[in-house]
Amino acid sequence: MGGYGGAVKAMVYRGPYKIRVEDKDPPRIEHPNDAIVRVTLAAICGSDLHLYHGMMPDTRVGTTFGHEFIGVVDAVGPSVEHLQPGDRVMVPFNIFCGSCYFCARGLYSNCHNVNPNATAVGGIYGYSHTCGGYDGGQAEFVRVPFADVGPSVIPDWMSDEDAVLLTDATATGYFGAQLGDITEGDVVVVFGAGPVGLIAARSAWLMGAGRVIVVDHLEYRLAKAREFAFAETLNFTEVDDVVVHLKRATDHLGADVAIDCVGAEADGNLVQHITSAKLKLQGGSPVALNWAIDAVRKGGTVSVMGAYGPMFSAVKFGDAMNKGLTLRMNQCPVKRQWPRLFDHVRNGYLTPSDLVTHRIPLEHIAEGYHIFSSKLDGCIKPLVVPNP
Repeated sequence: MGGYGGAVKAMVYRGPYKIRVEDKDPPRIEHPNDAIVRVTLAAICGSDLHLYHGMMPDTRVGTTFGHEFIGVVDAVGPSVEHLQPGDRVMVPFNIFCGSCYFCARGLYSNCHNVNPNATAVGGIYGYSHTCGGYDGGQAEFVRVPFADVGPSVIPDWMSDEDAVLLTDATATGYFGAQLGDITEGDVVVVFGAGPVGLIAARSAWLMGAGRVIVVDHLEYRLAKAREFAFAETLNFTEVDDVVVHLKRATDHLGADVAIDCVGAEADGNLVQHITSAKLKLQGGSPVALNWAIDAVRKGGTVSVMGAYGPMFSAVKFGDAMNKGLTLRMNQCPVKRQWPRLFDHVRNGYLTPSDLVTHRIPLEHIAEGYHIFSSKLDGCIKPLVVPNP
């Protein structure tokens, strides 16, 4: 079955800050609707850093990470109708059945049939047993369940690097802007200038924003926000109070929409910096989310993206209630975003591959995680190449 014999190379988790490439047994077809995909390109996501830092529950030693990947179909199960070996495919980070109560309503990220370990979260490739325990795509081969439902054949006109970024980061950033319910002329503030935040900021213009402001503390990422997302920028280390600064910049009313993309970054840097150096708050405090609640105007909307682990300190829910805010959030149902995003990429409104800064061979993936986690070498989005 397929074009491989013995062991395959895969990234393997060995504990916090410890990952390495090992030989693993090749993935097998376990269900008639499975496919095996030979990975041609994968990515390290900001949310993978949660796992890398040991911040997500039930991340087991031996797990292979990676929920952003594309590849070539190597083998299919007997009931697969829409894919065949040799197809070049992009795979959403969500694993979903396509037919349950939630999938029928387009909530693919909330599928009821793919994760026996949790009632809140659906299935996600390479994202701990809390998210179903599925091995991910930072490997030479990966098993893709529900192969007739999740993957799409990559259009001939689309580049590999654009395709791999559409499997999560681009779709999630666009979804974050969508959940903001942006109307023409709105002032939109985006917290976090990682890939998700940069896409959210760029997407806000497509939805009619009148001003877009991006907040971060890394100057090279803010430069990218100005160049890629055409945004105003604010380095929060250069002002005494971010919220007061944003209020002054918005006629003392606040922004119409705030999008929290720090959870999606999940590297700890932003939160750790503020909590330890500035506010002396306990670790894990949702600082950026509280900034969003405070910085948005009364009656405004806060959109929350990305991977929030178990939070154990106070979100300013009373303030959100008293201000009449709308809070919207979810894991992105990726495939629902693709038709419109494919059009935007084809027409030149979005070029996700502009965010790629590093291309790392799979054998050096530990170095890739270190560079991304420590924000070295101007790293914004690292890709992983299984067989360069």
